[in-house]
Amino acid sequence: MYALSTKFLQNNPSKISRVLVYMCLFSLPAFSQIIQKPIPDKLVVLTFDDAVSTHATYVGPLLREYGFGGTFFVCEFPPDFEDKSKYMSWKQIQELGEMGFEIANHTKTHTHVNTMDKAQFVEELEYIEYKCQELGLDKPVSFAYPAYDTDPEAIKTLEEQGYQFARVGGSQAYDPKVNHPYLIPSFSTTGVDKGRVLKAIDQAKDGKIVVLTIHGVPDYAHDWVTTPPKLFEAYMQYLHQNDYKVIALRDLERYINVKEALKKIEPDFERVK
Repeated sequence: MYALSTKFLQNNPSKISRVLVYMCLFSLPAFSQIIQKPIPDKLVVLTFDDAVSTHATYVGPLLREYGFGGTFFVCEFPPDFEDKSKYMSWKQIQELGEMGFEIANHTKTHTHVNTMDKAQFVEELEYIEYKCQELGLDKPVSFAYPAYDTDPEAIKTLEEQGYQFARVGGSQAYDPKVNHPYLIPSFSTTGVDKGRVLKAIDQAKDGKIVVLTIHGVPDYAHDWVTTPPKLFEAYMQYLHQNDYKVIALRDLERYINVKEALKKIEPDFERVK
């Protein structure tokens, strides 16, 4: 940033406006090229991980009742994906997609990306892509990192595979002018601290978007990440009653020029830890 001395300002008042214009033109990033549509306050993204059975039996119907969008990050979680008391069937996943929800990629086997080489990662991604194609669903364009573990090489692979967005943890609001589109932070709703979640939701303002990560409601496979149904419904009521716009992750394309963001924003892995 350019320093303007007090003496200069006093002696050259006619030049001040030209200097300020110059500063704006040449010292600020080209954020306007990243943000292609103004981001409204109260914009929230709902994301659901692991293809948990209650996503089909409880979450999907409730979201539809409220007219909310949502992204379901699916995988075949080992060792008991075949236990349909814990996990959705692919038929149920297909039905969620046909209801208008986004079906997105969480790898085939919930394998952490920092434990795989490129070939393994591509194989995990393409399995979910193939299953979606087989069921007549759109090719996934969003990805969620299992256990929030990231890797620089994974980012390169996601771009090569044509993904637009990828979600991590980080417990912070998403600022599209700062956060790389493959490192979108989120808040978890796990647990019973209602105040924490509502405080997180209220951060959806001033150009920032709140992304929520939700596992089972409840989660019969991993009870330690459960969001209690009564609390989940309370969150949905809060969003509805306070006029939040609730969308899927893929819908951020309306607001964000992903190609420009990929070119202009450097991945910052420390920011989302």
